[in-house]
Formats: sequence, C-alpha cells, structure tokens
Amino acid sequence: MSGLLGEAGLLLVAVVGISFSAPLAAAAAVPALSIAFWRTAMASAVLAPLAVRSGRVTGRDVRTCALAGVLLAVHFGTWIPSLLLTSVATSTALVCTTPLWTAVLTRLVGGRVPGVVWAGGALALTGVVLVAGVDLAGSPRALLGDALALLGGVAMAGYLLVGAAARARLPTVTYTLLCYATAALTLLVVVLVAGQPLVGWPARGWLALVGITVCGQFLGHTLLNRALRTVGAPVVAVVSLLEVPGAAVIAALWLGERLAPTTLAGLMVLLAGVALVAHGGRGP
Repeated sequence: MSGLLGEAGLLLVAVVGISFSAPLAAAAAVPALSIAFWRTAMASAVLAPLAVRSGRVTGRDVRTCALAGVLLAVHFGTWIPSLLLTSVATSTALVCTTPLWTAVLTRLVGGRVPGVVWAGGALALTGVVLVAGVDLAGSPRALLGDALALLGGVAMAGYLLVGAAARARLPTVTYTLLCYATAALTLLVVVLVAGQPLVGWPARGWLALVGITVCGQFLGHTLLNRALRTVGAPVVAVVSLLEVPGAAVIAALWLGERLAPTTLAGLMVLLAGVALVAHGGRGP
C-alpha cells in the first residue's frame, strides 16, 4: 500500500512539473527552439555524472534511446513553438492527445487495438474540434499552432512507446541521459540551421529556462520515465492528461489567458475521450 502511495505521490509531482512547462515557455523571452534545446542540454549536463556508475549499455540500448531522443526533440521542437502561436490551453490540450496516437501507432505496427480505444478516439477528436474551433475563427497563425501541437502529440506517443521498451532494460538515469542528450544534439542542429540565437536574452529568460528544466524536465519527464517501468506507458499517458487542466489554470491565473466556454467544453470532452483510449489500451 505504501508503495502505491509513493508511486502516486511521485506521479502527482510529475504532473505539477509538466503543468508549469507550457506557461513558463509562453512567458519566457527566449526563442521557442532555443527553449527546447536548453531544457534538454541542461538536464543532460546534470545527469551525466550520475549515469557513469549506472552499468553496462549495449549498442541496441544506445540505438533505442537515440530514437526516443529524436522523437522527444520532435515533440519539443513542434509543441514549444505552438505555444507562441495559439493559447496555452489549446496547445496543451492538443499535444495531450498522445494516448490516441499511441493506439494508432500500435495498430500500424501490427498490435491489437480494442474497440473501446477507437470509440474513445472518436470522442477525443470531437474534443479536438471543439478546442481548435476557437482558433478556426481566429487566424492562420493560430491554426499553425494547433497543427504543431498535434504533431507534438504524435511524437510524444512514439517517445513513450520506444521509451517503454528501453526502460525494460535500463535504469532511469541511463535511459534519461541518453535520451535527453540525443534530443539536445538534434535540437542544436535545428537551432543552428534555423539561425536562432542560443544566448543573448535577459536574466528573466535564463530564470525561465532553469524553471522549465527543473519543473518540466526533472520533476516532469524524468519522473514519468521512471514510472514507465513501474506502472507502464498507458497509466503514464493517463496521468499526463492532468497537464491539460493544470497548465490551463496556471496560464489563466499567471498569464491572464481567458478560457472561453467552448474551450472548456472541448477540454472536458477531450480529456474524457483520451482517458477512455488509455484505459482501453491497458487490455483485459
């Protein structure tokens, strides 16, 4: 019982951490791709000394972690820019369609997907339409933000699936370091090609980056990576859905973002649909 309570407590901390990621990124005076690079690079620098004593790593492990890292880079490289194009609530809701895409990817690689998962997927897509409908009346800029957030959700699904396979063989610190380091290197190339600066912003920007790294990366993603072995990817996906209302509330209180009635309704429908997808994905 105490073990279950301990896992629940760690997952709650992870939810609080990832809920702060979107508002902090939206408030930081730092280019989006630079945020994505620095949060993974800073985390890698802290984890490197800890991973030295974590045991032997095979070539297969390195390749699996590298693939997870590239997918994480795609997730951050699309979702964080979306926060500057659409609202925090909308972006977070769309990127959290991850369990739906997890079911789709599972089916594409030959896995079995129960009917309840597809029913939940239809409900989730209804929620997506309600949430994105706010932006349909807005601008092409907001629509681009919606599309990037959805792509970030797809990448996150692949990241969780690959990560679950890697976590079956590797300690949390080893997997996390290899994954974050690969993501940082991938994002560094993207930042340099895009011509975005890596330094030169005010102290507020650096404080935001430290906050994102501590909250989103260490308290958020690292604890979720730990949970992949103990509770599994489906449960992690369900728990991560709590980021949607968490980020929306933080953005409303801190950034003054207004939550329209249609957005709130869409969030509720989306959460219900994605939770049904994740629950059905657990199997009998």
